[in-house]
Amino acid sequence: MLDTVSKTVYKAFGYHIQSDIPLPELQLSGNDGTGVDIVIRTTDLTDEWSRLVSPQKLVVTENRVMFEVADTAIFSIHGGKTIDVTPKEGASGDRIRLFILGSCMGSLLLQRRILPLHGSAVAIDGKAYAIIGSSGNGKSTLASALLQRGFQLLSDDVIAVTLGDDHVPYVIPAYPQQKLWQESMHAFGMETSEYRPLYDRETKYAIPVRSQFAQEALPLAGIFELVKTESGQARLRGIERLERLQLLYRHTYRNFLLADSGLMQWHLHTTASFAGKVDIYQLSRPLQQFTAHQLSSILLTAIGKENTTND
Repeated sequence: MLDTVSKTVYKAFGYHIQSDIPLPELQLSGNDGTGVDIVIRTTDLTDEWSRLVSPQKLVVTENRVMFEVADTAIFSIHGGKTIDVTPKEGASGDRIRLFILGSCMGSLLLQRRILPLHGSAVAIDGKAYAIIGSSGNGKSTLASALLQRGFQLLSDDVIAVTLGDDHVPYVIPAYPQQKLWQESMHAFGMETSEYRPLYDRETKYAIPVRSQFAQEALPLAGIFELVKTESGQARLRGIERLERLQLLYRHTYRNFLLADSGLMQWHLHTTASFAGKVDIYQLSRPLQQFTAHQLSSILLTAIGKENTTND
């Protein structure tokens, strides 16, 4: 059952977030409620949703995203400022938070013209490196291998990229938590009994990383697309020219929202403005073995940091 609290203010993605719903994954902001950027509210959207409902259970306009998750909640994201939630009776608070911090936050970032990439970002020597790819390809596992070498986490699942001066891309810190599968945890020597399983994914766990969380936005220096391969060897290849734009579109978080949100041109302009300013690679991961440590060495070698740690 979902409990609610009154006007707790958190920080994530560079914003002060006031929420009726407890979000223990996030850091408290210390804000007294003034200067809040984003508000998460529990409210009754039932009548409005019944008028708008589509067969896809999704409604998208230029300023709004609204969707329903069976047995969980109705969600509405509006104007880059508000997330309204109507919990279903008996819905799990863990499951509702998964959608708030995932699909809802990704939609809100798009409304704010901040590019959300699907993956994990790690801070290495004052620069951000993004590990992107399809679900289940091992992004968080590779990021965790880098954290074990002493580097810091910037984001897991949703990477918020904004443009600074001269179109230099920056990664904004999200919140200090990773999600790891049980088999990855065992390979790292971690005991699952010490961590909380995610709702409806009994073999995937929430891993707090507060002591290794980067607190400042950092320039994005490299992007690694992690893919699976039937080959027994890990491989790295550079991504060039138009393939870079295709890769960035493919791994934009919830990219199916772009067209109906009127953001296709913005997305093309944004990605084209920085695609040539960062190194972009494809890193192939063998399917039949645990290679996170090997992959982390390949990544660090590619950026000239193989002999560097933050210990």
